[in-house]
Amino acid sequence: MVEELLTAAVAAAAGVMVYMGVAARVVKQYERGVVFRFGRLREGVRGPGFTMVLPFVDRLRKVNMQIVTLPVPAQEGITRDNVTVRVDAVVYFKVVDPANAIIEVEDYRFAVSQMAQTSLRSIIGKSDLDDLLSNREQLNQGLELMIDSPAVGWGVQIDRVEIKDVSLPETMKRSMARQAEADRERRARVINADAELQASKKLAQAAAVMSEQPAALQLRLLQTVVAVAAEKNSTLVLPFPVELLRFLERAAPTPAAAPDAPAPDAPAAPAPDAIGRGRAPGGLSPVASPPPPARPEGRPEGRPEGRPEGRPDGRPDGRRAESA
Repeated sequence: MVEELLTAAVAAAAGVMVYMGVAARVVKQYERGVVFRFGRLREGVRGPGFTMVLPFVDRLRKVNMQIVTLPVPAQEGITRDNVTVRVDAVVYFKVVDPANAIIEVEDYRFAVSQMAQTSLRSIIGKSDLDDLLSNREQLNQGLELMIDSPAVGWGVQIDRVEIKDVSLPETMKRSMARQAEADRERRARVINADAELQASKKLAQAAAVMSEQPAALQLRLLQTVVAVAAEKNSTLVLPFPVELLRFLERAAPTPAAAPDAPAPDAPAAPAPDAIGRGRAPGGLSPVASPPPPARPEGRPEGRPEGRPEGRPDGRPDGRRAESA
């Protein structure tokens, strides 16, 4: 009798151990359990720790409650200003309702991935290139709202969305580099011109101060000479200061007047007749004209000198002119 009782007790204990081994489940701290009995969802979510289910009747599904990092593949699109770019992103999300994550969507990870890709392409088409490069915070917020709207019904909460990289064509990179270089050169020229303007004003003030004291110019010249001579690799030509010459001129004694010397003989004044006949044009000094030549004897008084004979008016006849 006692042996039968012991055998029954051992058999019951063995059955309980087998049942415990089949029905026992362990849910980790970062997980939650959802129980389906005959395919129907049981109310309540099993928390972390040890839990029991009915063997061959209940089925336990575990859902990870940790934040999931989901990389979004690079999407190629055309921006609003007609520039082709490739943009990739990353999505951080977590499950907040395990029951909806199991019932409402077949695979919430795949669903979030596809929604992120379509939302990223939509953001690319609505944005300009400058916004993609410089205004990423606003784009991240817009992308997060677009993904989070349908994900709320899936029991998934989008924690954060970040655009990782924006790939541009090589031609666009070179164009942007030239634009940035031109902008930097423009700013450098503006700064240089402003500096020259300020320097010119200061130089004008310094020149006004130095003009009151001429010695200041010489002191400034000597300072410049000292600065140039410090290099010792050039030949320096120093101009002689004019102020020093003026100082020596004022300091030199005035020479004594020389004794009276006899005045040079004055030229004899020409005769009035010579002055009247020989004055050169333009008011130059008068020159005496030579006396008229003597008239040869035997020539009539009224005939002019040097006129050939043979014609009354003194013209030579044709034959004499040809023989001449």
